[in-house]
Amino acid sequence: MGLITSQKALEIILQNTEDWGVESIPFQESEGRVLKNTIVSDRDLPPFNRVSMDGIAICTTAYEQGIRSFKIESVQAAGSPQLTLHNTNNCIEAMTGAVLPVNADAVIPYELLRIENGIATVEEYGVHYFKNVHKQGADHLINDVLIPMNTVISPAEIGVLATVGKSMVKVAKCPKILVISTGDELVSVDKIPADHQIRRSNVHAVVSILKVMTIAATTIHISDDKDKLTTLIDGFLNNYDVLLFSGAVSKGKFDFIPDVLDTLGVDKLFHKVKQRPGKPFWFGKKNQTTVFAFPGNPVSTYASCLKYFTPWFQKSMGLPSVNTMKAVLGENVSFKPAMTYFLQVALRNQEGVLVAYPQKGNGSGDLVNLVKSDAFMELPAEVDEFKKGAVYPVILYRNVSF
Repeated sequence: MGLITSQKALEIILQNTEDWGVESIPFQESEGRVLKNTIVSDRDLPPFNRVSMDGIAICTTAYEQGIRSFKIESVQAAGSPQLTLHNTNNCIEAMTGAVLPVNADAVIPYELLRIENGIATVEEYGVHYFKNVHKQGADHLINDVLIPMNTVISPAEIGVLATVGKSMVKVAKCPKILVISTGDELVSVDKIPADHQIRRSNVHAVVSILKVMTIAATTIHISDDKDKLTTLIDGFLNNYDVLLFSGAVSKGKFDFIPDVLDTLGVDKLFHKVKQRPGKPFWFGKKNQTTVFAFPGNPVSTYASCLKYFTPWFQKSMGLPSVNTMKAVLGENVSFKPAMTYFLQVALRNQEGVLVAYPQKGNGSGDLVNLVKSDAFMELPAEVDEFKKGAVYPVILYRNVSF
């Protein structure tokens, strides 16, 4: 198989998603996870007629009959059993969050009252039935759907889970992922590299991308030794759900990964994509293990992970497709090869329009140029001159205030 288009590569990837099952975890630990059951209300919300202002609970009929001074019978505190207003010409002091007393149907706030010798007096006030009362079931009734399945749990959902008593919650299991770098030129971050070496950076960038999606990943580095690669990768294929490689997938003499994967029986679904950066990208599967082998240049790894792994993972977890963000190109761009171009851009909000300004770097090896950018603008292969003002998709990788 020769080079395929970026669109075809993504199509193949999305046809090969996985399901890693469901697990139950404490609701306090579920933020960022994908909910795998529908959450319904176990009772009306609110579950009782709830006082929404500190004040006095009265019967509106008494007010309508001209009564403006109410003898205080007692105090209805939040969290205490419901009291009864025995004389509807009287009142009960009621606190925010408390149950509305029996025979009361409105609340007048303290700010409008004068209380002396156990008598609460009010001047003219627009009292009406259930004023300052949050009526039982006004928000939701028992068995109403509160959170649909396949929702990504945020702090808002955590609060709802607590409200309905879901101390344990069913969520999609996350895959067991290994991020692998190769190459004798790489040393660990805490080492001082020799003149011919560089520090490992790609795997840490990938791990950070995964962390945003609440995925924990393990990393390992393997030297350029084909036998060692074969032995170790054979074990990885049996112990991990996903392998993410960075490097050794092109045509160099030490780019052993494609041959090793072939030797180990991994089904190659494609190798090489009409895109820049990231042309040598390799993708395949063996049994239930999925393999993404990204090119080693840092921008290639970064762009490919965002473009292909992220939507594959989201679909595997049962999440709906995310609408593609688009932006207006801020200046003319020329790109001659007939391949998709992931242009690094800085995004700006100009009078309500999202505008993307190209950030010129020194190719796919210029990792630092990513710091100047917010996203990749995906320019189509069918065009080689991209005009200022044209609209194209962007793959956002930075939280930007627009």
